[in-house]
Amino acid sequence: ANPSRQHVGTLRGRLAACRHARTHHGPMRERGVNRVVMAVRDLEAGRAYFEKLLGCAFESADDDEAALFGVQILMSWDGGIELVAPIEGIESHVQKILDERGEGLIGVVWAVADADASRTSAAELGHRSFFTLEYDQAKIDNVLQGRFSRYYEHFLAPGGPLGDMQVLVGEFDIPSD
Repeated sequence: ANPSRQHVGTLRGRLAACRHARTHHGPMRERGVNRVVMAVRDLEAGRAYFEKLLGCAFESADDDEAALFGVQILMSWDGGIELVAPIEGIESHVQKILDERGEGLIGVVWAVADADASRTSAAELGHRSFFTLEYDQAKIDNVLQGRFSRYYEHFLAPGGPLGDMQVLVGEFDIPSD
């Protein structure tokens, strides 16, 4: 099969799904890759780099929650990228990754129809979920600029076909107009 024809077919399918979603009332649940997670040593230098490379804008997310893990984060919803950097002087998983592998891709977040079902499937495949994040609408409005009507995700332990990357599965509903 011609790869360019397959690509066009995939794009047509995505466009049809978008048109279908716009004709139905209620929130639309994202599907597929929600964002990639990039580890950087310096958050502001990472912001400048990816803004120039991708032409996207970054916004702060939940700094208090991220600090519990010894990190700081910036989100670019239009770029599909999350930057994560260690907080200086605090031990973190991200600092360990940077020390071992350097900067770069460390995770992917998949938007799924049912995050709990995906977590159950992950457990059956040998991946434990070690953290669940769920925001109420006030928190979504405050730290995610009101972009969603549901924000719910499970962090899965790496290994097997997931490799050594952090993988998250979540439900991300986009409010209807």
